[in-house]
Amino acid sequence: MSSVPPVLQVHAVSKRYGTRLVLDDVSFTVAPGERVALTGPSGSGKTTLLNCLGGVDRPDAGEIRLGGQTINRLDSEALADLRRRRIGTIFQFFHLLPTLTAAENIELPLQLLGRPTAERVRRVDTLLAQVGLAGRAGALPSQLSGGEQQRVAVARALVHEPELLLADEPTGNLDSVNGANILDLLRALTDQTRTALVLVTHSDEAAAICHRALHLRDGRMTGPA
Repeated sequence: MSSVPPVLQVHAVSKRYGTRLVLDDVSFTVAPGERVALTGPSGSGKTTLLNCLGGVDRPDAGEIRLGGQTINRLDSEALADLRRRRIGTIFQFFHLLPTLTAAENIELPLQLLGRPTAERVRRVDTLLAQVGLAGRAGALPSQLSGGEQQRVAVARALVHEPELLLADEPTGNLDSVNGANILDLLRALTDQTRTALVLVTHSDEAAAICHRALHLRDGRMTGPA
């Protein structure tokens, strides 16, 4: 995968909270379609790094480039626009809006981007079918199982065709069967779309769907980069 330009370039990223050094000189790249696991013990800096990659937090030093654009130097408005257009995020606890149906939750990123109604409907129908929920479009989150809610969350994260997908313990709130189904889905969809995936996990099963794993300990990269 090294022969193609990387989607994501992380160079010498460091981050402090007060006097605590949470990330210390972290560097790696991710190619289009590549799945990379971030592993390490609790408190090692994984979620902080993911937040920096997604533009939710800013590093104190170093550079993060998405498709050649240095995202940590953007102002707040430009960064928010980049997140809406070019990054998708999956959370451990789904974060679906409880008053919206499955289809409406998936459609929301396209609404925020001002996409035409016909395009929104087409994309939502396609994603619902791909995640196996074509018959559940009108269901509210409270009417869906945990596995179904995470399928909706996966579809929502991919509906706007992002370059980079970030997943924070996406199977951490699921039983083993539903967790395995979500991992199969992530592997299949990222293979199909060539979306780069960075996945924070404590799970060996989740790390196994990735092409490689990067290990963090005390904010430093201790595994292959």
